[in-house]
Amino acid sequence: MGVISVIAAAAAAWIFGAVWYGVIGKQWMAASGLTEETIDRKNPAPYIVSFIAVVLVAGMTRHILAGSGVDGVFAGALAGLGLGAFVAAPWVATNVMFAQRDRSLIWMDGLYPVVGCALIGLVLNLF
Repeated sequence: MGVISVIAAAAAAWIFGAVWYGVIGKQWMAASGLTEETIDRKNPAPYIVSFIAVVLVAGMTRHILAGSGVDGVFAGALAGLGLGAFVAAPWVATNVMFAQRDRSLIWMDGLYPVVGCALIGLVLNLF
């Protein structure tokens, strides 16, 4: 597990996010109080920041998996799933609740780190 695996794992999770939010985009925008008119699709900053963020997550996940002796694709995916479901998603739920945002965002935004982290764990153990 090295830099290449971290970048590949980050890319897999980032691409999943693009697909996920592409599928639920209209529902997510409505729950977020956004419209096509209020979103600046020409601004690259959200995409750049999100990729940097997922690289950081993949890098830390690599560190955790290596330090824990997690080896194998299934074990990596399961560990990633656990990190997403029991570390990342609860933070998402907390943020949604305190921001008094539409509660449907808990599952919409919460599923992304759960599946994303599972993909990261899986891809990290492919190398």
